Amino acid sequence: HLAASLPLPSERDHLRPRIDMVVFMIDIKSKYSLKNVETSLAYVDANFFLGKVCFLVTGVGRVNACSIETNAVCKLAETYCSPVLFCELELEGIRAATAQRLLRMLQICAGHIPGISALSFVSLMRSSNVD
Repeated sequence: HLAASLPLPSERDHLRPRIDMVVFMIDIKSKYSLKNVETSLAYVDANFFLGKVCFLVTGVGRVNACSIETNAVCKLAETYCSPVLFCELELEGIRAATAQRLLRMLQICAGHIPGISALSFVSLMRSSNVD
């Protein structure tokens, strides 16, 4: 399910499936995109930041058209202890690889991968980013 921003409308709460993972998409060419994500973060339960939130930054193939510094996004991800993925949606191979990574992360967050939890997964990702 997609939403342009948070909070989600409450009138359909009883029909909404369980939320296993939240992916915040940031278009690096739009300052409004980052502002919208920053505003929406306040509506996410703090427990979700324990491995169930990810930032997906699109448009990274056009560095000269960027309106947002990548450090700002990395700092945001660090603040919320959440991984960040960078991709260029216009390139088929990168788009497919990113979709596969997101699907694997979702499987982990939903508890469909035995022996690994969302929290342990994000810990592994943070450890590899530090090195």
